[in-house]
Amino acid sequence: MPRRQEQAPSPPPRGWRFSIDRGGTFTDVVACPPDGPLRVKKVLSVQPERAGDPAVRAMGELLGLAEGKAWPPGLVEEVRLGTTVATNALLERASAPVLLLLTAGLGDLLRIGDQHRPDLFALRIERPQPLDVAVVEVEGRLGADGLEVSPLVLDEGLAERIGTALAAGPRRLAVALLHSWRNPAHEVALGSWLEERGWGTALLSHQISRQPRLLPRASTTVVEAALDPVLRRYLARVEAALGPSPERRPRLRVMTSSGALRSPALLRAKDTILSGPAGGMVGAVAAARQAGWAEAPLLGFDMGGTSTDVFHFDPARGELAWERLRGTEVDGLPLVADLLPIHTVAAGGGSVLRVVEGRLLVGPRSAGADPGPACYRRGGPATITDANLLLGRLPVVALPAVFGATGDQPADRQAVERRFAELAQPLGLQPEQVALGALQVAVERMAEAIRRISIQRGHDIRQALLVSYGGAGGQHACALAQRLGVRRVLLHPLAGVLSAWGIGLAPRQVQRERSLRVPLAAGLGPELRSRVAELVAEGTQTLEAARDLRPGQAPVVSLRLELRTASSEQVLEVEGRALLELELDAADAAWIEAVRKAFEESHQRRFGHLPGDEELVLERLVVSL
Repeated sequence: MPRRQEQAPSPPPRGWRFSIDRGGTFTDVVACPPDGPLRVKKVLSVQPERAGDPAVRAMGELLGLAEGKAWPPGLVEEVRLGTTVATNALLERASAPVLLLLTAGLGDLLRIGDQHRPDLFALRIERPQPLDVAVVEVEGRLGADGLEVSPLVLDEGLAERIGTALAAGPRRLAVALLHSWRNPAHEVALGSWLEERGWGTALLSHQISRQPRLLPRASTTVVEAALDPVLRRYLARVEAALGPSPERRPRLRVMTSSGALRSPALLRAKDTILSGPAGGMVGAVAAARQAGWAEAPLLGFDMGGTSTDVFHFDPARGELAWERLRGTEVDGLPLVADLLPIHTVAAGGGSVLRVVEGRLLVGPRSAGADPGPACYRRGGPATITDANLLLGRLPVVALPAVFGATGDQPADRQAVERRFAELAQPLGLQPEQVALGALQVAVERMAEAIRRISIQRGHDIRQALLVSYGGAGGQHACALAQRLGVRRVLLHPLAGVLSAWGIGLAPRQVQRERSLRVPLAAGLGPELRSRVAELVAEGTQTLEAARDLRPGQAPVVSLRLELRTASSEQVLEVEGRALLELELDAADAAWIEAVRKAFEESHQRRFGHLPGDEELVLERLVVSL
C-alpha cells in the first residue's frame, strides 16, 4: 500500500492556465500567463446567444484573439472550470426524462419520500415540482445481508412494460434495486439484460453510491440520469471551443463539490452542485494562510450576486478540517454526494426587495444577470446592490460601463431612486430608510447562517478570522463581523474572484468509499487494510486513466473512518492514517482504542457530552488520493 508522501511542486506553466467560476450572475476568470502577473476578468453569465459561452469568450479576450478564431495549439495548457449548469438545470427542471426501474412494491418511493415536512406547522404543504420520471417495477429481491430472497425476473412481461414506457419518447434508463449497495448482482444482471435488448446503457445506483438507504440512492441516480446529458452537452461545447481534437486542445478539469478537480470523463453531474462555492472555500483557506493566519479558525463569507455561502474551518483538526458532508437536498430532492460543509442562503447582491402586507422582504428570489438589479438598465427590480448604491456605499463610478441593452452603459442611479421610492410609499418611510433596513435584514440572515454552521455545532468563533470574498462581500463584511462579535476580517486582493482563484489551487483528486456497517472490535485491522488496499488500487487506476497520475507514480493517500454509536445514525469522522502507517496484527487492540478516543473527542466537541461505553459501528471507509 502506498505510504503518504508530499506532492512534488507543480512545474512552471508552459502555456496559459485559466481558472473559471461560472456563477448565477457573474462568470469570473483568473488567468495565469506563462510569465507575468495574474489577469482577471468578470463578465455577466447571461450573454446574447450569438456571443457563445461567456467563459470561452472571456478567455479569448484575455488571450488577445479575435472572436471565433481558433486557439493555437500549446497556447493554453489547462482550463479549470467550476459551473452551475447542472444545478440550474435541476432547479429549473430543464433536464432529460428518466425511466426508473425499481424493486417491485416500491414504485411510489420517490413520490412518498421519507415523510419529511420542511414546515411542520404549515396547513398547506407545498411539494417541490417532480422531475419527469416514469417508473417500472422489477420482480426480485435481495435481503439486507445481500443474499437473494427471490430471484430477479427478466422476462417478456418486463420487456413489454419497459417498451410501453419508452414508446412515448426517449428516456434515460436508471436502475435502483433494494440493498444493491451490499450486493450489486441484481443491478448488474438487469443492466446487462437492458443492453442486450438494445435499450442502451442504464445508470446503476450502486455505481452512483455504495451507501445504504434506497430513497436517497434512487433519487440520486434519477437526478444523475436527468442532469448528465445537460452537463455533457455544456462540456462538449466548451471542449469544442478549446480545440478541434482532444490531442490539440488544452487539458480541461472540472471543480467538484468536494473541493477536488476531476477529468470530464470521470465527472458525475451530482458532484458539481456546489463546485463554485467549493472553490471559494479552497481559496479562502489559502488566502488566510498567505496572510499569516494558518492556525486561526476561519469563517468564510462569500456573498455573490445570487446567494451567500458560508463555512467554518478549524485548522486544529488537521486533515479532518476538510470535513465532507455525505448528502444534501436540492429543491426537495435528496442527493448522495460528497460536499464541503458549505451552507448557502438566498441573500446575494441580486436578492429582490419587495413589500408584502406592510413588511419589507429580502429575497429569496434573485434578479440574476438578466434583468439584474435596477441599476443594470434592463428594467430589473430593487435589490441589495441597489440599496448599497442608493446609500452611496457603492459609487456609480466604481462600476464598469457594461450595462444596458448594448452592454456599454454605466449603472443607472435614477432607476434605483425610482424603485426605492415605490417601495418606501406603502411603508411610510424615506427611500434611504428602506435601503438601510434591507441591508440590516440581509446581514442578520447571513449572521444566522454562520451561527448555524459554527456555534450550533460546538465551535467558539470569538477568536475566528472572517474571510470575506465574493463580489458583494466587502460591502457587508464589517457589519456582519460586528453582528457576530468577530474582531478580525480579511479581504484578499482577489476577493471579488476568490472562488475562481481557489479553483486554480484545488488538487486533482478522486475518492473511493465502501460502506461496512460492522462493529469496531479487535481483529478488524487486517480486514480494513485489505479493503483500503482495494480502494487505493481502484483510485490509482482511475487517476492514471485520466492522466492525472503518471504510471508507477505513488499517489498521496489519506483515509477517513466514519463511525457512529450503535443506537444513533449520526456519523462522525475520524482520521485513519494509522491503517496506512502501522502494521497491525489480528489481536492488537491499541489502534481500536485510539480510534474510540478520537471518536469520543469529536462527540464531546459536537454534542457537549461523551457517548459512554456504547458499542461503536464503523459505517464507512473513505480513501482520498
